[in-house]
Formats: sequence, structure tokens, C-alpha cells
Amino acid sequence: MQTVKLSNGMEMPMVGIGVYQVPDAAQCEQSVLDAFEAGYRLVDTAEGYMNEEAVGSALKKSGLNRDEVFITSKIWIANFGYEKTKRAYNAALKRLDMEYMDLVLLHQSLSDYYGAWRALEELYKEGRIRAIGVSNFYPERLTDLCMNAEIKPMVNQIECHPFFQRETDLECAKHFGVLLEAWAPFAEAGRGIFTNEILNGISKKYGKTVAQVILRWNVQRGVVVIPKSVHKERIEENINIFDFTLTDEDMTAIAALDTGHTEIIDHYDWKIAEFLNTVKGRE
Repeated sequence: MQTVKLSNGMEMPMVGIGVYQVPDAAQCEQSVLDAFEAGYRLVDTAEGYMNEEAVGSALKKSGLNRDEVFITSKIWIANFGYEKTKRAYNAALKRLDMEYMDLVLLHQSLSDYYGAWRALEELYKEGRIRAIGVSNFYPERLTDLCMNAEIKPMVNQIECHPFFQRETDLECAKHFGVLLEAWAPFAEAGRGIFTNEILNGISKKYGKTVAQVILRWNVQRGVVVIPKSVHKERIEENINIFDFTLTDEDMTAIAALDTGHTEIIDHYDWKIAEFLNTVKGRE
């Protein structure tokens, strides 16, 4: 498995399994077990996904040692704030049945994320988290946090796919030494991404699927990908992207697909911000 080095020197796998929208415990557990069998070592969950317990259970059943895997979870905004975030982290560890996490992210750039960040900084300095980061932070929010925090985020997990390529976000992240990680790398199958003429043409050239081409494209840009699937054959397919390389011509052709806007959720929309602030966290 290809890895990338975070700003603190820690190695992170370039491809992981995401478990968003897999609330069924048995299905989530099986997906993670299938991923481990296929060679994945990065699992991305969150407080809000309601499946941290299943991820922890899968690791125990897998036979892998804790230090062989990279576990990421996220704190929801209802639990932002110095004291609340520390409590939320302890609760997440209990749900996962683990002594530490490899990476913890603040899930949104809303509410008291500065208080929450101070809590993560402290937990990191205590050695209880190996790396800390954020999710859904647009460039101006990421810049502000990097300029004012004691410890800069090591990862920013954002929507990133051929239709929303986030070049400005990538430029900002590189400037501050932050790694970008892509959620929804397939745009949640929007805009006919799997039947796109350009992507299909490239996939046929290499004898690969469109999904593999999309994941390879992001990895070549230095972006970690966490495709979600509950189908064993697709889980195996999504990690099989290290035996080919896209040419500069291919990368340029894919770059032309960028629309410059989200296909899923607009975090600049005040109504979205209002809604997200009403979503409760876990105890």
C-alpha cells in the first residue's frame, strides 16, 4: 500500500475504506473486514456515522494488530468546545474499544471549533491521538486556523472529485503543509460520472474501470481517497490502482471536467449551516 507522510512524520495510507451511510452494524463490520482482507489499512468513520462500534468490532475479528491499521474518526459540531470535545473523544474511544486513534478530525468549520481544536491539540501532545485535522474547511477557514493555532491541522478532508477538483484548496493545503483527503471521490455517482465519455475513454486505454481511473487521478495529485462501498468486488477493485499511471495528457483531460462547484453540499449556504447546527451529536 502506498503511503504519504504527514507534517508530523506519520505515514498515512493513500487509499482507505469509508463507511459513511453504512449505519447497519453487521453490514459495516463486514465491509471493513472485506477491506482488511483486500489489503486496506485505513478506515474512515465518524461520530455522526453511527458505526464506530462496528469498525472496532471488525478490527478485533480481523486478526490484525492495532498498530497495523490507521483509524480515523471525527467529532461532530454539537460536541465542539474544549471540555465537550475532550469528553466526545473519550466516548468515541469507548465505542471503538481502542486506546488511541490515529487521526481525529473536526467534522465542520462551524460552532466553537477553536475550543475543539485546543482540546485536540492537548490530546495530541499527551500522545492520545497520533494526528489531528479538520474536515470541510474551505481555504479561508483553513488559513485562519493554521495562522492562529499552536499546532496546524495535518489533514483536511473535503469533497473532491473530477467535477469539483478543489485546486485552490489544494494550493492552500500545500502552502500550510496540510494533506488533502477526498470524501465522495465518485461525486456520489452524480452527473453521470461513471458514463462520462472522457473518463470512459481513459479507462478503456488502461483496461481499468472508471472508478479506478478517478481514484488514481486523485492519488497522483497527492490526495488521499476513501471510497465507500459495501460490495466486496468493488472494495477489491478500488484498491487496485497502483499498477498503472495516468499520463499528463490524461490528467489534463480530467482537469477539463471541473465545474468549480459542489455536487453534494454547499457549505457556503447559510441554510445548510443552520441545519448542520441542529444535528445532535452522540453522548
